[in-house]
Amino acid sequence: MSRTGSKWRIDSPVDGFDAGRAEQFLAAGGPMARIYQPEAYEPRYPYPLLVLFHPQGGNEEQALDLMPQLSRRNYVAVSIRGPQMLGLREDGQLSCGWGYEDHHSDVIQEHILKSVESVRKTYNVHTERVFFLGFCEGAGAAYRAAFAMADRIGGLIALNGQMPRAMGGAPLFRPNVLRNLPVFLGHGLANPIVPYKVAEKDHMLLFTAGADVTLKNYIASHRVESDMLRDVNRWIIDNLETCENRRFTMSG
Repeated sequence: MSRTGSKWRIDSPVDGFDAGRAEQFLAAGGPMARIYQPEAYEPRYPYPLLVLFHPQGGNEEQALDLMPQLSRRNYVAVSIRGPQMLGLREDGQLSCGWGYEDHHSDVIQEHILKSVESVRKTYNVHTERVFFLGFCEGAGAAYRAAFAMADRIGGLIALNGQMPRAMGGAPLFRPNVLRNLPVFLGHGLANPIVPYKVAEKDHMLLFTAGADVTLKNYIASHRVESDMLRDVNRWIIDNLETCENRRFTMSG
């Protein structure tokens, strides 16, 4: 990976969530996002970067809360906030959504580009090891972004989610755009919101499109369970070497 023009942080940040960076995003008028810093951050090591998409009605904090269960040391992560403001939850936190209109896809892609750019200014991240991870309804936003940026990401993970469809039920991706893209689908067998048979259909569509797709089921409902996250960690590590030719760039 070339480091030309990159700015690497040389002091070790505090482990955990980087609130300072989130405030800078907001002050700059960019997307609201939070960063997860791995324990014992090593500035000379280029970390894989996870881009997190929270469930519908949640926010960027909700997705980051799951990072310690996935891995405390292996990744830098940036969690972005959905562009729809839905009000306040009972706990007083913002309730946000992703939207399903075409114009939201452009907004979300801009969120991703600005967030990743901000992360790269402070942290040493590997631009050929960027993974999109969507939780529940946030998986739909992760799918849309991955379909638009498939040649620039290392892989896609959808947990208890559903692939969005175009008019008439057709998949949104273009032919060959997903060829050899690593994809992990984790789904609860007792999911009452997105039945497991939907995940099986998504798996077949992705397989037919040429994606390197894995579907794994769990004794779970619509919740994201810790065993799902442990499997995601192992799957990402197993796929790190396969994504070396996909470089995440800042061009739209």
